Amino acid sequence: MKSFFLTNRGKVRQINEDSCGVYHNKDGQILAVVADGMGGHLAGDVASHMTTSQLKSYWEASEKLSTSDSAESWLEEHIFKINSNLFKHSQENKECKGMGTTVVAAICTDLFTTVAHIGDSRCYCLNSHGFQQITEDHSLVNELVRSGHISKEDAEHHPRKNVVLRALGTEANVQMDLKTLILEEGDMLLICSDGLSNKVSEVELKGILESDDSIEKKCEKLVQLANDNGGEDNITLVIVDYTSESEGE
Repeated sequence: MKSFFLTNRGKVRQINEDSCGVYHNKDGQILAVVADGMGGHLAGDVASHMTTSQLKSYWEASEKLSTSDSAESWLEEHIFKINSNLFKHSQENKECKGMGTTVVAAICTDLFTTVAHIGDSRCYCLNSHGFQQITEDHSLVNELVRSGHISKEDAEHHPRKNVVLRALGTEANVQMDLKTLILEEGDMLLICSDGLSNKVSEVELKGILESDDSIEKKCEKLVQLANDNGGEDNITLVIVDYTSESEGE
């Protein structure tokens, strides 16, 4: 299993409020994380970095997880704990009041992959069935699409496209979605902030992931394409490639 992550400020924003990483527990199992912060001056930056750094700390101290149930429990426990930490921090520091962040966290093992998410950052999977988004955006426009009020095409240009209905740290309690997948040799996971998914089509995402480029080059090409298409937002992604380390090397 190989992984690589990249974050970029984009062409318009003054600071990067995204944060990401790939971390290993005591058994070498992977936790891949993307967080897209939001809030007042620098507060989104605080929220996203607190989230990734705390997940890193908790994960590196963790033992091997042998079942998807234990992975789901781990994600629930620690993401809820971080939600409380963020909310407390925002209450005690007025410059951080109202801060929050999206989060996608994926525990990737040889037997299963368990994904938790809150907000509109996304997780995609490329496998023998094709390329599909496996998370559901917690956003206003997605709810309008789901309820039949607007089409998926309308959603692309909706004036309230950036309204997120769930975020980590904005309230004392939060709901998260959990999903477990079985990924095979050669499959790929892409986790990203909306700075990538809003600027690069699924066809383009799939094409770059399927290319013969190295995993590092794929990340670089995706960031470059998002910037070429405007780069109005921070751009962050993690690719996890389920190909054996020795293959192709």
